[in-house]
Amino acid sequence: MSSTTTSAPFSKAVVSAMRRLYPESLADKSFDNTGLLLESPYDPIRRQMNSVLLTVDLTKAVADEAIERNDSIVIAYHPIIFRGLKSLTLSNSQQQSLLRLAAEGISVYSPHTAIDAAPGGLGDWLADIVTGTPAEPPSSEDNDDETPASSRPASPTKPTPSEKEDPFTLKRPVFQLQHHPSQLSLQESALQLGNTSHKRVPIVPSKVAGYEDTGAGMGRIVRFDKPQALTDIIDRIGLGLGNPKGFPIAVPQGKTMSEIQIRSVAICAGSGGHMFSGLDDVDLLFTGELSHHEALAAIESGKCVICLFHSNTERGFLHSVLKPQLEKAVKEEWDRVRKGEKARSDLSEEYAEALEDDHVEIQVSEVDRDPYGIMISKQEL
Repeated sequence: MSSTTTSAPFSKAVVSAMRRLYPESLADKSFDNTGLLLESPYDPIRRQMNSVLLTVDLTKAVADEAIERNDSIVIAYHPIIFRGLKSLTLSNSQQQSLLRLAAEGISVYSPHTAIDAAPGGLGDWLADIVTGTPAEPPSSEDNDDETPASSRPASPTKPTPSEKEDPFTLKRPVFQLQHHPSQLSLQESALQLGNTSHKRVPIVPSKVAGYEDTGAGMGRIVRFDKPQALTDIIDRIGLGLGNPKGFPIAVPQGKTMSEIQIRSVAICAGSGGHMFSGLDDVDLLFTGELSHHEALAAIESGKCVICLFHSNTERGFLHSVLKPQLEKAVKEEWDRVRKGEKARSDLSEEYAEALEDDHVEIQVSEVDRDPYGIMISKQEL
């Protein structure tokens, strides 16, 4: 075999599958850095498994996970490299993860806004959730209250006599940190996606040749045929995104959630401030995060805001959509790559053995999570 340095043939198949599913031309190149960010050299003598690890963020914990699993490539939704690098050193935590992965022969690919903009991508998945309907009726304990459980404030609790005693006595903490639940156990049947009659368009339609009239573009605006109760939309978001313990909601002063009707929703995964700028004809902004002043401006103009923390609007897509898509697409691309490589006459025994392996595995990270969690009173759990 030639001594030319190359990446693992399986990793090439994965990259090809990603580019077929989510063309890099759809990404917002004005700020984004999508594509193959780390192409690690392939050593056929100590090759990795034919496996892919999906994550939103490439953290130290995720790098450890990929190395322990012997993955060939990590698909990290958020690019770990955004700007030009003048050096690669172990003193920088993100660069350290890249160097460790490179040493193990693990590559990194980041699709980011290509997934956001693609038809059927992240924007449409969130729109499907907002326009879904519950697959099962609510439990009887919720029927006597028009406000859904996911939107009710926690009931205040009075301190017990023992809690009023000596303030210097050491006590167990009464709050514990809860992160967004893992999407690995998400019940897909909890929501019939996109089941409410509506129309949708991108906030910023794509100008990429061939995608002008396909629904591609950044963000989504959903317009319902009939107004929807805000509380119903809150429940849909809770069901579709794994029943989080809670998330920030802003409504105009003087309004209660139970009386608000929503006719239109602007949707943006991650941070929606820039995307929502200038949108006047929508009732609800749904995103991962907005700044304090952006939220104030929204409710002052009569809009409502729902945030779920930045990456919690993105992580469920990996499990619900990208994983099954890749399982099919990578198998097809791996068969194609294997067939082409086997036709070469300069293959080493180790390389030829790697091409005989038809196993394909796609997994979602078990340690990837948003940095923010919510402190919940133990008495309310």
